[in-house]
Amino acid sequence: MRARGRLGSGLRGPRRVRHTLPVEQLGGVGLPVGDDGVVIGADAQGRPAVLGLGRPAPLEVVLVGGVWTAQVIALRTAAVGARVAVETGRPRLWSALAQAAGGGQQCVTVHEVGRVPPQGASVTSPVLVVRDAGIRPPRGRVTAAPWQSVLTLLPYLGPTAPQLLESASVVGVQRVSPDEARLIGRVMSVPAPEAGTLPELADNVTMWCTRTYREVVTTRPTAEETALLGVARRVD
Repeated sequence: MRARGRLGSGLRGPRRVRHTLPVEQLGGVGLPVGDDGVVIGADAQGRPAVLGLGRPAPLEVVLVGGVWTAQVIALRTAAVGARVAVETGRPRLWSALAQAAGGGQQCVTVHEVGRVPPQGASVTSPVLVVRDAGIRPPRGRVTAAPWQSVLTLLPYLGPTAPQLLESASVVGVQRVSPDEARLIGRVMSVPAPEAGTLPELADNVTMWCTRTYREVVTTRPTAEETALLGVARRVD
């Protein structure tokens, strides 16, 4: 693994005023210090891995994996104050999450494929659109825009996958077949030894990558997430 960087090829979330702290007080800091974003898991050293989904520039994310991981990301995105719109042909898989998220506030909405209305994203109301529309998702009516990121979930690679991977800002890959691993390696410039590990990934492990950066992330759910979503699983 090359030197540590930020997921999303250096993409940053909204800027905040920096605060300083005397060196002797650093031991008392209990929160990770870094850029804004959603904590999607931990890296190989146990440090928080953050994906900056709320940004002033469009962000296209492709996740080749299971709905469980997409749902954890959606829940955590809602927990940091963003709205989540889910476009899906499997509404039964998302209805419980939409009802439970936000403590009664409608921060997660579920829509039929092709029926997501304009979201009105802004710096004070960022949005994540999750597209769960199969291996060949149609062109979305709502696309990535400032303060509006789009996460496209692919259960496995279909005919349009290479184009989707090539156009993505960042790609997450869970366990895939050896043939899929080789294709992803070619498209995303993942060296063969690293691509060769993709068929062996555990259900809660994702390789997040761009063409210049890779990070293997382990997602450990909270007790509340497990109660709502169940245990990690790659296949739904």
